Amino acid sequence: MAVKDRDRFSTATRIRLIGEQTAARVYRSQTRRQARRSRLTGRAALLALVVCSLIVALAYPMRQYVSQRAEIADLRQEQEEARRRVEQLRDLKARWQDDAYAEQRARERLHYVMPGETGYIVIDPGTAEKSRTDLGAADRPWYANVWDGVDKSDAAAR
Repeated sequence: MAVKDRDRFSTATRIRLIGEQTAARVYRSQTRRQARRSRLTGRAALLALVVCSLIVALAYPMRQYVSQRAEIADLRQEQEEARRRVEQLRDLKARWQDDAYAEQRARERLHYVMPGETGYIVIDPGTAEKSRTDLGAADRPWYANVWDGVDKSDAAAR
């Protein structure tokens, strides 16, 4: 054991022991540093930057795409309404080509009668009273009618 004790105090043994202790301290500090180290690496940061730039670059075209799709849908709906209106007008034109329909409309709207018939016009009493009130407005100056119209519209807004 004397040899072991003597080796324990030798310079080489001391240097080796100091080296091992230093290595152990370095290893412990590296493991602590790695534990404290952020999970965000350079590659992850670059990947995040690329993804964000792609999102920003594609945001405007996607907004344009969505708005154009909505506009296309609106235009298709307008086109369908125009087609229906054209069909209605074609039907109306075809009806007006029929002489019986034209005669019926002339009798109804223009109060035409055939020779030998007697035409009658029935006047609704409520309509006659309304026309008399309108005559009262015609007797007043124009600016009084304008102010009455403003008052009526103001009262309707409340």
